[in-house]
Amino acid sequence: MGQSILKSRALQIAAVALGTAVAGEFKINPFDGDIFRIALGSSAFLLFLLLMRRLPYITTGIATGVTVLLFRTGMDAAGSSGHTLLQSLNSHFSAMVYYIVFAVLMSLIKSRLDTFHPLVLGGVAALIDLLSNEMELLTRLLVLDSASFRLNEWTFLMAIAVIRTYFTTGVYSSISVSQMRITQREQNRRMEQMLGFGSGLYGEVFYLEKSIGTLERVTLSSYDLYRSLKAEEELRPYSRQVLDITQQIHEVKKDSQRILAGLVKLVEREVTGDLPLSVIMKFTLKSNAKYAEMLGKQVNFTLLMNSDYTTASYIPLLTLLGNLTANAVEVIKVEGSVSLEVYEDGENTVFTVADSGGGIQERDRKLLFEPGFTTKFDQEGVAATGIGLSHVKDIVDLFGGQLTVDNTSKHGGARFQIILPTAELRKEE
Repeated sequence: MGQSILKSRALQIAAVALGTAVAGEFKINPFDGDIFRIALGSSAFLLFLLLMRRLPYITTGIATGVTVLLFRTGMDAAGSSGHTLLQSLNSHFSAMVYYIVFAVLMSLIKSRLDTFHPLVLGGVAALIDLLSNEMELLTRLLVLDSASFRLNEWTFLMAIAVIRTYFTTGVYSSISVSQMRITQREQNRRMEQMLGFGSGLYGEVFYLEKSIGTLERVTLSSYDLYRSLKAEEELRPYSRQVLDITQQIHEVKKDSQRILAGLVKLVEREVTGDLPLSVIMKFTLKSNAKYAEMLGKQVNFTLLMNSDYTTASYIPLLTLLGNLTANAVEVIKVEGSVSLEVYEDGENTVFTVADSGGGIQERDRKLLFEPGFTTKFDQEGVAATGIGLSHVKDIVDLFGGQLTVDNTSKHGGARFQIILPTAELRKEE
């Protein structure tokens, strides 16, 4: 594993060195001859260092400097420049110094690169470029004893440094912004998956908790029956059978409790934090728009927000709103509309889900929140298997709220209204 990492790093350093050397051949010469060049190599090298932070800067600088020296010397030999090998090495030795000095200076600020504003980063990089250029010129002066330009031409060199470093940092910032957008989209996708997972799991946990409570009551009743039968001599033979049933119910309850404990841990690990109401409502709308599309229905969704605050109870809210909105989508035949609204009314927060379906029949309204009641069947006559309005009502009751339904003339369908105490939802800042 360690050898593969080192090999990969060595290949990356080699790629940086070769890429910089090639980019350096795209150049202009501000002085007479080929004494000093303004090339893309410097910009490419800076961009490589900014994008590849995991590379050791100094090692990369040495490798790049040596590669540039050998590359330019080889180009001279291939181009029949008339220079001897020694002359070519002396001529391009200062370029090697430039990249080494540049890498050393960049390594000094490597740990703080993310803290710099892009404008500040451009300025710091320009200063490093200027100092590296001065070292290159000084090396050329010492090696070649060349005086065809003056080392005190700071203005010209600084202008060059500023132009190419700000250009490079601008490209780097554009790449970083693109990467951030890609990361943000991935995070949003993950959050949508997490919210959908969490809301579905919350409903299952809620049912399981109810079932465990029911099992507990059945166990107690069954045990009381066992004691009663045992007290009557003529019924005593049946008491043992009732006791066996009681023990089996108790085992089912314990298994359910173990499953519930695992689900609760899963919820706590996958679903944490707080969300504003606006995010909850928009996610509900977006997920059910996909649901409508999957069903081949043309549904126009509208959202009206008159209140927005942060809540830690976003999973139960997503469960309630998601299921009511899914029910609204399902009752629409081919095309129609669904509206979601949230507002505060005194000490309560009110959520409404209205649709343009056929509405609720008067004879069905009294049974609507009864367990097992449904008006939705598929083409084979099989009843729908959603969360069920009885369970929606149970969750609302858990918050001390109210769930009402009526027919709305505005949409021509049904309107469900959830009224919850704001104090139970709002997270204090």
